[in-house]
Amino acid sequence: MRAGKLDSELLQKIVFKNIKFHRDEVLVRASIGEDCAVVDFEKYVLIMSTDPITGAASEVGRLAVHINCNDIASNGVEPLGLMITILAPLGTTENDIEDIMKQVGEEAAKLNVEVIGGHTEITDAVNKIVISATAIGRQLKNKLIKTSEAKIKDRIIMTKTVGLEGTGIIAYDLEEKLSSTFSREIIQKAKSMVNDISVVKEGIIGGQVGVNCMHDITEGGILGAVWEVCEASNVGCIVFKDRIPIAKETADICKFLNINPFKLISSGSMLMTVSPQKEKELIEKLSCSGIKATVIGEITEEGRYFIEDGVKTEIDPPESDELYKVIKGS
Repeated sequence: MRAGKLDSELLQKIVFKNIKFHRDEVLVRASIGEDCAVVDFEKYVLIMSTDPITGAASEVGRLAVHINCNDIASNGVEPLGLMITILAPLGTTENDIEDIMKQVGEEAAKLNVEVIGGHTEITDAVNKIVISATAIGRQLKNKLIKTSEAKIKDRIIMTKTVGLEGTGIIAYDLEEKLSSTFSREIIQKAKSMVNDISVVKEGIIGGQVGVNCMHDITEGGILGAVWEVCEASNVGCIVFKDRIPIAKETADICKFLNINPFKLISSGSMLMTVSPQKEKELIEKLSCSGIKATVIGEITEEGRYFIEDGVKTEIDPPESDELYKVIKGS
């Protein structure tokens, strides 16, 4: 099997089909495209999400906090708690663990999130540090936003630029290789993209405005996220390449490494679908909070299409992220 998360076909074939029992309290359960599980607690719902960090060697504590809290934010709510599991190989030092926990503590504090538990272990079962985190949040039941609620004629909006997380990871982990072609200034700009990987602020704004669905853009990049939203919502879409914002550093580094920036892990960007009536309000509120938002397409009845130089192609289900083509041993 290839590196990266399982594709949708394998998930259905070997994972989801073996989940045999469902409880009535579970309102949103494991399915393609959904970022979180949601459990009913009468007036409120408990929102939970879990993700590991496996594709990076640097800044893993910081990444673990944000990718999990981003999932909670995709439901339009502020995350409140985080549980962290660290599995570290033999030879790991006390300083290594402390550095990770400093990152976790600092980033969680910035988001007003408490680290409420977890597990730390040195084990020969791994050959590099693996962090898995679970984030939780609480939302009023009638305010819940799901990935599966995109509506026909919704505008498809993304925040910031594509490939933020992937560009940052590559700049940290492949700095020596990049330095043969790129200036120190460009590499530092690329590294700094990991400072922008939180989407908690835009998730809360999306919840306030009343978007129909949100999905943070992780493995598989913007095209993978669009496909997952359409699959979860049973709709189609049309997305225009020339409308998708991309930083010059991301474009240049991806070209140098021969990878597709539109299929590169993009934590830090939120994908939203919103009715035409609320489009202007959403973009203005995001802009007032310093968040760039761009309309990149529209939800349609059927067909999932990417328009590039006037040519229409099908958007395929996400496969292994482009990051795994260049970060070896992930």
